[in-house]
Amino acid sequence: MRSVVTLAVLAFVALSCGRGGPPPQRLEPQAFADTTSPALIFPKFADADPHEWDGRHPGLYPVHGLDVSRWQGAIDWRTARANGVSFVFIKATEGGDVADPMFDTHRQGAQDAGVPWGAYHYYYFCRSAREQARWFIKNVPKGADLPHVLDMEWTPHSRTCRIRPDGRKVRAEAQRFLDILERHYGRRPIVYTTVDFFADTQIDRLPKTEFWLRSVAGHPRQVYPGTIWRFWQYTGTGLVPGVDGRVDINTFNGPPEIWARWKSGG
Repeated sequence: MRSVVTLAVLAFVALSCGRGGPPPQRLEPQAFADTTSPALIFPKFADADPHEWDGRHPGLYPVHGLDVSRWQGAIDWRTARANGVSFVFIKATEGGDVADPMFDTHRQGAQDAGVPWGAYHYYYFCRSAREQARWFIKNVPKGADLPHVLDMEWTPHSRTCRIRPDGRKVRAEAQRFLDILERHYGRRPIVYTTVDFFADTQIDRLPKTEFWLRSVAGHPRQVYPGTIWRFWQYTGTGLVPGVDGRVDINTFNGPPEIWARWKSGG
């Protein structure tokens, strides 16, 4: 077990030289998950509507975290951390004029409990990338533990913006947004996306970009064949001690050793 993890870490280090782009990381849970190891504390989560996973259960990954917004209300972050929450992405903004009213509360609570955090922006195609990036920067201070996130998905239920640009325009706007945030915060954001948006826009063609993929009914290897991913959102109906009601749960693609190095920007 230890030799396998060591080889994985060495491979990660070799592939991470320079900041030109993410390493071609294709780790599988069987390569590092040893549920009998006393060194690993696996999360104590449940699911209100669990999926029957086909041989690659997300619970085999040791590093899990949440994404939250105003809809989660107050969170007991110390309890969440004690039960296996290793990170959180917190909704900060959407479009060019909406700020999540719980962002500062969630951010401060996570910081106080020692839960690494990053913020995410929900993108609307009725505002320019520059305007939305400036809005995010206005609302999110420097000092996050993790890179921030650009959340790109279709918005069919919006009352004000349902347009669906073609893939070329989508990628150009994403590139502009990511570049602006990278210059300001010093680390390139991750892109979060969904199955239909990914297929319609070929967002994976963005250079120098790491991806956080939603896939609640299949492993990313099945749903996004051949795609390199950093985070996987595997349920939207998670039950986590310290959080009232259902919450999104995500896993990082790698063991704690790789997580520690990646988190620090190494």
